[in-house]
Amino acid sequence: MPGNHHRPIRSFVIREGRMTPGQKRALEEAWPEFGLEVSGGLLDLDSLFSNSAPTICEIGFGMGDSLFEMAEKNTHLNYIGVEVHRPGVGHLLKLAEESSLNNLKVFAEDSIDVLTECIPPKSLDGVQIFFPDPWHKKKHHKRRLISESFSELLQSRLKTGAVLHIATDWSHYAESIAETLSKWQKASIPERAETKYERRGLGLDHEVFDLAYTAR
Repeated sequence: MPGNHHRPIRSFVIREGRMTPGQKRALEEAWPEFGLEVSGGLLDLDSLFSNSAPTICEIGFGMGDSLFEMAEKNTHLNYIGVEVHRPGVGHLLKLAEESSLNNLKVFAEDSIDVLTECIPPKSLDGVQIFFPDPWHKKKHHKRRLISESFSELLQSRLKTGAVLHIATDWSHYAESIAETLSKWQKASIPERAETKYERRGLGLDHEVFDLAYTAR
């Protein structure tokens, strides 16, 4: 009945912010080349990128500068970025268009919907989640992205031996993540680009925690 359904708890709050003319243009003009929609259904990754290179998914790429840097540097890898912040999506599309990247695709939708509806089981060679919202207040901890159910979803989409790489500058969240993923096998920390958020945090003397695990 209308009004009796439960609204899902989101791990994010959409803050549109101000979009520059360049970001707006990129969203309109570059989307057909780089953009993906959940409504498009399950992806065929080999067809999507016209190759069988390893595919890495970044969840919550913010303004996209670090994801762009990694995609530009690692042309032997394919990247799928997921972000709900439209100015950030527009900024990444602008960078990708200017550099004619052919190893990057982007979703502007909820990561759970993307993983559930679009990513085939056991298809990803890696997932990276850098500086997810820590939801500092205890009453908001239920909104944190890294939960037991989300970790199970990631396990189902990562190939055996693929790496889940998470970074946070909030020690309590790092401890929570480590506890949630305690059944995962720890992995060596992969190389990554420094994010804009990270640079700001380091300037405030925040400690950065990188955690990496392999999927079974």
